[in-house]
Amino acid sequence: MDNELIYVYCLSDSPLRLDHISEQESLKCLIFQGFYAIVKQVSPDEFSEENLKKNFTDLPWIEIHARDHIRIIGEVMQNSTVIPFKFGTLFNSEESLGKFIRNYSGSLTENLKNIKGKEEWSVKIYCNLSLLNQQIGEISKDVLTMEQEILESMPGKAFLLKRKKVELIDKEVQKVMQICGQTCYDELAALSEHTKINNILPKELTERTDDMILNVSCFVNQGRVNELLSVIDELLKKYKSVGFDMAVAGPWPPFSFISIKEK
Repeated sequence: MDNELIYVYCLSDSPLRLDHISEQESLKCLIFQGFYAIVKQVSPDEFSEENLKKNFTDLPWIEIHARDHIRIIGEVMQNSTVIPFKFGTLFNSEESLGKFIRNYSGSLTENLKNIKGKEEWSVKIYCNLSLLNQQIGEISKDVLTMEQEILESMPGKAFLLKRKKVELIDKEVQKVMQICGQTCYDELAALSEHTKINNILPKELTERTDDMILNVSCFVNQGRVNELLSVIDELLKKYKSVGFDMAVAGPWPPFSFISIKEK
């Protein structure tokens, strides 16, 4: 159809193969002045600006198409350095995509240079507050001291100290979470070329019972990925007994570390 739109997945300055991509019948590679773009033609009935806004309210539609978007970029990444385009990036025609690439060619080249040989990994740290509250007496000297003082006090004073203990435990739990989060971040940052701290996700999105306390993207040289994963394992061993957990995933398309600027 003449009015079909161009949906863009990713772009590179080296040839991109399609033969190793699963379910790739509708994909094609376009070439513009030394840049290669993986695209497909889509219908305005589904992807026009108005219809896309409607589909963005349809969670099953988003889940299917967003997963497919990431899958295709990930498969292309196995053999090439690519700039990933955000889910739902559309151009009216091949000509308009070519114009975009010409206008941003310098920035595209610089970004490809910066991301070559690196991978994006996501690390999320969670805390089981119930378990940490149970363990805080063994972690905090202040809580341990107050517990001993309560045991040695007369009933009236012990009652008041118990109320203060509740406040102290909350304060110490927050302190431990901050120390744990900062320690983990410092370890991750030391192995990363760049890091990006992302928004904390609520339980409704994580579908977990514990609380997320840190959500960070790490941009790591491929030669240091195993070192990063080993450090995460050590941190998990260190903090798991007091209620902390870590979830690591990757490599992802480097969305967090792309910045395209017009010349």
